[in-house]
Amino acid sequence: MDIIYIKDLEVYAYHGVNQAEKDLGQRFLISLKMFLDLSEAADKDDLSKTVNYSELCFEIEKEFKRKRYNLIEKSAQSLAYFILKKHEIVKGVKVKVKKPWAPIGKPLDWVAVEIDRWWHKAYIAVGSNMGNKEKNIQNAIHNINCSPYNKVIKVSRLYNTKPVGYVEQEDFLNGALEIKTLMAPKKLMEFLLDVEKTLKRERTIRWGPRTIDLDIILYDNIVTYEEEIVIPHPRMQERLFVLKPLCDIAPYMVHPLLKTRIIDLTRELEKKGTLSSDSEVQVEFTTEKYSSPSEP
Repeated sequence: MDIIYIKDLEVYAYHGVNQAEKDLGQRFLISLKMFLDLSEAADKDDLSKTVNYSELCFEIEKEFKRKRYNLIEKSAQSLAYFILKKHEIVKGVKVKVKKPWAPIGKPLDWVAVEIDRWWHKAYIAVGSNMGNKEKNIQNAIHNINCSPYNKVIKVSRLYNTKPVGYVEQEDFLNGALEIKTLMAPKKLMEFLLDVEKTLKRERTIRWGPRTIDLDIILYDNIVTYEEEIVIPHPRMQERLFVLKPLCDIAPYMVHPLLKTRIIDLTRELEKKGTLSSDSEVQVEFTTEKYSSPSEP
């Protein structure tokens, strides 16, 4: 990955826990490392294929002064998210904010925080078996895409499938999404649970009927060990209603534990699966944003 550097951009702003810092302001020094692919810009000698760091410096100053925060941690993170959302070519950014005039009563050059933030790729399984199933899924996709910290990239076909576990219920409509996200896995899971609540999901019977079901199947190439969130999804390789839609949008992704491509897992399970592929639905989604949830 290539890098663009900006070192010690001086900005006078109004961040600090003390009220005097917010009233009087002080000098900050901002440094960036932006990770991106510069090969096309270098090959074509084309400014439009890179980030104009002259313009970026003015953007950074304006954004850094737009709000007043207690912590430079918050100011650094907000600046990182701004850069990643503003410049799609940037895959990751490291932001260092120095505070030379920190009011701590001791001689020093500066105090600083440095953070890394990146776009991540995640795959989400989506399903519904109550009400207007297709509409429920469309609404879920819309809600995910409304967040400024998530962007839906691909949507699979939707498949009618038989219920698993608790079978006294309607058939499901199942699909899969590829998203890029600025949210860490746990934050993304909390966000998806909020989307489920918004769409009236009620958890009364395990594997029971639901207006919407959203599960993180894969997130980058990571394997988690936390009880709250398990990635990759522990039963994805046993469920054709997960693998078949996922195969539509990411057939050559490799399961990080099984070391097997999704297309191969799908073919193996299709030999004994019950998923009905003769009733497929193509769902569309909009990229229009209607809300701005709090930062992840």
